[in-house]
Amino acid sequence: MDRLLAMEMFVRVVETGSFSKAAREFNTTQPTVTKQVAALEARFKVRLLNRNTRGVSPTEPGALYYEKCKAIVRDTEEAEHAVHHRQSQALGLLRIGTSTAFGRRVMVPLALEFMARHPQLKVDLSFEDRYVDLIAQGIDVAIRMGKLADSSLGARFLGMNPWVMVAAPAYLKRHGVPKKAQDLSGHVALIYSSVVGDDVWHLHTPKGDAMTVPVSGRLRSNNVSAVLAAARDGLGIAMMPRYVAHDSLAVGKVVEVLADHALAEQEIHAVYPSPRLVSGKVSTFVAFLQGRFDGAWWER
Repeated sequence: MDRLLAMEMFVRVVETGSFSKAAREFNTTQPTVTKQVAALEARFKVRLLNRNTRGVSPTEPGALYYEKCKAIVRDTEEAEHAVHHRQSQALGLLRIGTSTAFGRRVMVPLALEFMARHPQLKVDLSFEDRYVDLIAQGIDVAIRMGKLADSSLGARFLGMNPWVMVAAPAYLKRHGVPKKAQDLSGHVALIYSSVVGDDVWHLHTPKGDAMTVPVSGRLRSNNVSAVLAAARDGLGIAMMPRYVAHDSLAVGKVVEVLADHALAEQEIHAVYPSPRLVSGKVSTFVAFLQGRFDGAWWER
């Protein structure tokens, strides 16, 4: 017996004075409601309702039980409403995980805008360049680059993260401008070591042919800002996400190299611990991010 359901049915039988009316409210049959109330009476070994041709009325213990049940049903409804309301709203603490460069340059302004829209929300924004266990670290939603491995995580595709090859004008003046992908082997590479296969660069020629070029250089770093700083100082050619290089390109500190060659792009996903039972704050935040990575989003 579902005790709460039996209580709810008992309350409506008392309030409507009819088993059949209560059954219609619960979209069930009169015998089902009668059976639930009979189970309560058997449990307490007491008659809760008087039944006669004029209808149904509570006995003295039934009236006492009705008042207690009514309070329990009301409290249950209020609790469910509170949970549903919280699940449908951006409330509480939202823990967001992302990489350092993407977090500082892209996610910080987006998170601040989201907070301004939802004054009752708090945000814990953590930067980590390696993938972390969302459940172990208590992360509600993480923004990740690249193809996702098969897992039990929930995920939503947000857009693409294009890459660009850059160098300072001074470097190109000293060492020459690469004309084709093979020329890169004779240049100093600034290697962003957080990317798998970082010392092998992949490009597509203007004709669409795939090229794989091994590179080497004096600087390797898992921090893309350090790689950009070295490129701005004229120490070599670097390959990095376009959003990282955008401001430096705009002011001429670096220029694009082999601009007619296509570089790899990374998928951008929002991932969360489970594809089911997603909290309101997470679903609202992911919806907020939809469309933010369309077109030339790094220019916005």
